[in-house]
Amino acid sequence: MASENAAKIDPAPGPGLRIPVHLGVIMDGNGRWAKAKGKRRTEGHVQGVQSLRNVVEYCIKFGVSYLTVFSFSSENWARPADEVSFIFGLLRRFVVSDLQRLIRNNVRIKIIGARKGLEPSLIRLIDEVEAKTANNTGLVLVVAFNYGARAEITDAVRSLVADAVAGKIDPASIDEETISRALYTREIPDPDIIIRTSGEQRLSNFLLWQSAYSELVFVPENWPDFDETSFVRVLETYAMRDRRYGGLGAGGS
Repeated sequence: MASENAAKIDPAPGPGLRIPVHLGVIMDGNGRWAKAKGKRRTEGHVQGVQSLRNVVEYCIKFGVSYLTVFSFSSENWARPADEVSFIFGLLRRFVVSDLQRLIRNNVRIKIIGARKGLEPSLIRLIDEVEAKTANNTGLVLVVAFNYGARAEITDAVRSLVADAVAGKIDPASIDEETISRALYTREIPDPDIIIRTSGEQRLSNFLLWQSAYSELVFVPENWPDFDETSFVRVLETYAMRDRRYGGLGAGGS
């Protein structure tokens, strides 16, 4: 469940910031960034990887515990084959080139999403990255790869039905917590904030179950332009939100 408690820091200068435990990011706008600059879409994806590196550093700097990024959705397979191939290659290079740096920074990596249909070499790489960072105790970087929230929920339902048929669980005992434990994000708190860049205002099948009480922040910058100023502005917006979880707010309304 999402944490109702968040650490507070008061950097100077600037207002007090409320730091989320878990930040989710829909990294949108690489292609639009490239088009606006007269570049190829692939160059937008390259710059987007640099923005990801930067945001990991911001999360470490400000004390965010979990960062979940939407790197490749199950719907992205509909993109041109050469672009999909380039994105996969870019992700591989990011892992290979950045893994040691992430380990030095005590970052633990968890990759969520469907693995069925992925190349065996890619599955081995995913397993290797998770194993090599499993004992790290700092920021948890959750990469949603070949991920779709509806597919995640469907998989959870199938798993629970199979357990019920096998007599492992009583169907009457299934509650929200049972379902949460069957999701890819088990043992990860729900996101306090979900950011989407590029001005689009929808979740696009990202963490639908987990985002029930998340604060949604839509920013105009394309992902490659999302910098530390943008990041701090999101934290300032979050600090002004009154999180009620269905109850009464601080003002009793």
